[in-house]
Amino acid sequence: MIVLGIETSCDETAVALAHEDRTILANAVYSQVARHNPFGGVVPEIAARAHVEVLPELITRAMASAGCRWDQVDAVAATRGPGLATSLTIGLQGAKALSLRLGVPFLGVNHLEAHLYSILLGRRNPDEKAVLPALVLLVSGGHTALVRFEGPGRHELWGRTVDDAAGEAFDKAAKMMGLGYPGGPELEKLARGGNPLAIPFPRGDVRNERRDIRVLHPELCFSFSGLKTSLLYYLKGHADHIRVSEYTDIAASYQEAVVDTLARQVERALDLSEFKSLGCAGGVARNTALRERLSDIADSRALPLLVAEPEFCTDNAGMIAALGAALLANGAPPTPINADIDPNWSL
Repeated sequence: MIVLGIETSCDETAVALAHEDRTILANAVYSQVARHNPFGGVVPEIAARAHVEVLPELITRAMASAGCRWDQVDAVAATRGPGLATSLTIGLQGAKALSLRLGVPFLGVNHLEAHLYSILLGRRNPDEKAVLPALVLLVSGGHTALVRFEGPGRHELWGRTVDDAAGEAFDKAAKMMGLGYPGGPELEKLARGGNPLAIPFPRGDVRNERRDIRVLHPELCFSFSGLKTSLLYYLKGHADHIRVSEYTDIAASYQEAVVDTLARQVERALDLSEFKSLGCAGGVARNTALRERLSDIADSRALPLLVAEPEFCTDNAGMIAALGAALLANGAPPTPINADIDPNWSL
């Protein structure tokens, strides 16, 4: 089975083709960073217009790259949510049109579940039976969660952020410090060579009485708003005498607080159940300090570490197409053609 996947949940336009055996036949991505950079963040209207402009060309490019004919496409999948409503609409409607034109099934895919599945993609190509169930730390731009992942369509949300996501915490810190966009990679660059213990930034904790997380494990949820506020007050309080060289220590200490918070919750989750592996997916999974900390945790527990490969960390259609193929191969029903976007679709 070959599935064509479309991803337009935010500011990346992506098209891919994947086989049910997790082989990615083509994975074309158009980054909109240059369009949003002057504004210091994603502008939804600009993102949606860019999707309209480049999606047809990307579809053509992906088909050519895969060496695939239209009559070889068995289904079309697209991100249905979560994401920006205007962006989601472009990809979903495009996928529906292709589905109707080709006379093949259409599948609306959960963007976050696709990130979970991304730990199984790429050159490593692990045996699912050997590595699942996995505890997956999902750290994308707007989402931070701990999930027990047992396979396509089988997962359980154990914990999530109650305010800012880790990626947002990095981006907002970078903006406060006057770094470029996107902020996370810029803050990581600045942190190199800095002292991660120079400034004792707080580690957020979540109280059990929060009503919106009672169905989860409160001790496994995340909070980064206090950390962000702490950085704001630190910068304001030292504005008159911070040397340029000290910014590396500030960045390193802030990054350490984020990584330490994520690692603490991962270890708590691993103590609650048996897992065959530890996984990490999403854009923040590319952060070197986080990868090193998770590697230490996995080694200490004799677990394989499955970090999504770089091309599958940020938003991409490879994970959409691959998950769509796996779900359909496992008997999942096609999505009704009149199904709408779901910008708040959770795990």
